[in-house]
Amino acid sequence: MTDMHQGVPDALVRKRMEEMLAACHDSNRRPSVLAFARSLGISNTTFRRRYPDLVQEITARRTAPSAEQVQEPSPLDTLTARNAKLRRRNRELTAALALATAQIQYVTLENVRFREALEVQQAVTRLR
Repeated sequence: MTDMHQGVPDALVRKRMEEMLAACHDSNRRPSVLAFARSLGISNTTFRRRYPDLVQEITARRTAPSAEQVQEPSPLDTLTARNAKLRRRNRELTAALALATAQIQYVTLENVRFREALEVQQAVTRLR
């Protein structure tokens, strides 16, 4: 397999990467190896094979906590997270309640069957 992008100088790739990292920092987005490779017109695999050091640098910047992540969450974020947690817990409890209801119904039916079998065995006449 031949490399179609041998004409792209490494200095240009490095310059474009710095521009992309600066743009991501300004817009408070995380840098993406795939997006950068596409902007160069190189496939993701080829980019990762030819520039492993740049991939590591982009990945390190992607996983490093941003200034916004280090700060405390806003009250809206706290309420949103708490609401999501309560919704998840509500779904879990609803599922547990449905399971408990089904088990109670099953045990009740089994109890009726056992009582009927016991009455048949002992020849008990039921008074209504």
